[in-house]
Amino acid sequence: MSELFKNRHVTGWLMASPLVLVLSVFLVMPIIMIAIVSFWGATEWSIYPAFQFDNYAFLFGSDVTYRVFFNTFKYAFITWVFCLGIGFTAAYFLAFHVRSLTWQVALFLLCTIPFWTSNIIRMISWIPFLGRNGLANSTLMSWGVIDEPLEWLLFSDFSVILAFVHLYTLFMVVPIFNTMMRIDRSLIEAAADNGASGWQTLWHVIVPLTKPGIMIGTIFVVTLVMGDFITVRFMSGSQSANVGRLISNDISLLQYPSASATAVVLLVTVLLVIGILLRFVDIRKEL
Repeated sequence: MSELFKNRHVTGWLMASPLVLVLSVFLVMPIIMIAIVSFWGATEWSIYPAFQFDNYAFLFGSDVTYRVFFNTFKYAFITWVFCLGIGFTAAYFLAFHVRSLTWQVALFLLCTIPFWTSNIIRMISWIPFLGRNGLANSTLMSWGVIDEPLEWLLFSDFSVILAFVHLYTLFMVVPIFNTMMRIDRSLIEAAADNGASGWQTLWHVIVPLTKPGIMIGTIFVVTLVMGDFITVRFMSGSQSANVGRLISNDISLLQYPSASATAVVLLVTVLLVIGILLRFVDIRKEL
C-alpha cells in the first residue's frame, strides 16, 4: 500500500481530488442539470419532467432567436475590436516605454482602479454622463459643436458597447502585458540591427510573440460579453437584447425549460468559438 502512495501519478490524482470534487459539485453538476431541464415541458403554471425537443424546436424556429444571436455576436465582435486596440496599446506602452519596474507596477495598478467598485456602479456611472442633459451633451452644446442634444449617446448600441469596453478592456490588457514582458529584448535589438523599422519590428516580432496573450484576452472578452445581460438591459434602456437577456426574461417568467435550452445553445456556441480561437495559437505556453 505504501508503494502505491509513492507512485507520483497516484499522489497527483489524490492531491487533485479535492478540486475535482469541488468542480464536479459546483460546475459540472449544475451544467448537467441545466441540460436535463432543457428537455422538460412547461405550461403557464407548472413544469413537468419529460424528454422532448419542444424547447429547442421553438428556439430554432423563431426569428427572434437568430436576431438576438446576431446582436450578441455583433456586441462581442465590436467590443473585442476596441478592447484589443486599447489593450494592446496600453500593454505595449507599459512593457516597452516604461523602463522603471516601479512605474510599471504603479501604472498597471492605476488601470485596475475601476475594478475596485462593482460592475453595475461603473456601468450606471455612464448614464448621467451620456444622458440628454448629461455632461457630454452639455459640454458639446456649450462649445457650439452641436445645436441640440445627441439622442444616440444613451440607450443605444453605442452606449452598450461603450460600457462593455469600459468593463472588459482590462481583461485584454493583463494577458497581453504579461506576454510582452516575457519577450526577449535581444530579439527587438536584433531586428533593429538588421534595419527593421519600428512598425516592422512591431508587426513581425512583437505581434507574433504576443499572440498567446491576445488569444487569452480574446477568450475572456468574448465569453464575458456573450454571457452578459445586465449591461445590455441598462445601457440600451431595454430597447435591445442579447442571448443573456433572453435567458433572463424566460427566468423572470418562470419558463425554466426554455431558459435552460437557450443556455445550452449559448454554452455550445461559446465553446465552439473558444475551440476555433484555440486552433490559431497554443495558449498552453502561457499557462
